[in-house]
Amino acid sequence: MTKQDTSTDPDVAEAIADYRKTQRNFRLVAAIAFAVVVIGAIFYHHTEMLSWVDAFYFCVITLTTIGYGDIVPHTDPGKIFTIFYVLTGIGIIATFANLLLKNAFLRRQLKNKKRESASATIRDGIELD
Repeated sequence: MTKQDTSTDPDVAEAIADYRKTQRNFRLVAAIAFAVVVIGAIFYHHTEMLSWVDAFYFCVITLTTIGYGDIVPHTDPGKIFTIFYVLTGIGIIATFANLLLKNAFLRRQLKNKKRESASATIRDGIELD
């Protein structure tokens, strides 16, 4: 029999590749989501004259679709910006949440595949390094 460890198991290698790809995408979307919140906060701070805390609060509450209604845009540019901000921002936040869950799922799946591969190797009477 040939020696097979978790690094050469095709299932484990595929799981590692999927996990790394998801991690890269997660980091990219997280950076974009952060940038969207910061850009929105800067806009609302200057256009709607909100404090920095209120501007960030409004951005997060709006993009997560909670929308308490305690802070609303009062200027026409603020209302127009909010329309486009919500249409683009909700998709970005939803993608971020999706990748967060996918990342956790793939991490667990990779851990299980490594464990299964190691168990199969031990069952076959082959010692691991």
